[in-house]
Amino acid sequence: MPEIIAPAAPTATSEERLRITEIFFSLQGEARSVGWPTVFVRLTGCPLRCTYCDTTYSFFGGEWQSIDAIVEQVSGFGARHVCVTGGEPLSQKRCLILLQRLCDAGFAVSLETSGAIDISEVDTRVSRVMDLKTPASNEMQRNRWENLAHLTAHDQIKFVLCDRADYDWACAMTNQHALTDRCDVLFSPSYGQLELRTLAEWILQDRLPVRLQTQLHKHIWGEEKGR
Repeated sequence: MPEIIAPAAPTATSEERLRITEIFFSLQGEARSVGWPTVFVRLTGCPLRCTYCDTTYSFFGGEWQSIDAIVEQVSGFGARHVCVTGGEPLSQKRCLILLQRLCDAGFAVSLETSGAIDISEVDTRVSRVMDLKTPASNEMQRNRWENLAHLTAHDQIKFVLCDRADYDWACAMTNQHALTDRCDVLFSPSYGQLELRTLAEWILQDRLPVRLQTQLHKHIWGEEKGR
């Protein structure tokens, strides 16, 4: 009788990989962990085209890396905080695996996401910093409002504001959806479009229970190096 050879088991060629634009060490410039030395993992690709985007170089290209190699590289920086960003990191489905692995490794992990993709499967240990796109972004129609139900006090909502109309819209959405009852709400001026002082005065005048934020890294290193 001829020898029966069993089908080969799946090999490591199917290992989990992500397309990475860059991994670098800097200060966190935004959100709740602003100022902390942080490792940034920037994934390639984004389905949105916001008018104020400052990372258009991440839309295409990048290099495939295994999740094992990414976690190892992150560990090599010796920092506690890790930010997974893009582009839109959730446009790569295996981002969910990376987030879980980073949490398992003991890092304090945040995720910067556009709010246009389902966040319900993101590891709950991750602090999700989720945008709500304003009218001037030209991507307001991409807001996935169902995501609001998944947010907890561990998460954050960010509005990037270009002008007074954006501010008024953000105020209306904050009130309509009781956003400050869900998590921290961040109002951020679009760099070079809305003056920080102007936004600060609007927030104080209206007694808003929101956090003013600025892109700290750009104040330190300028627009070219700010990341």
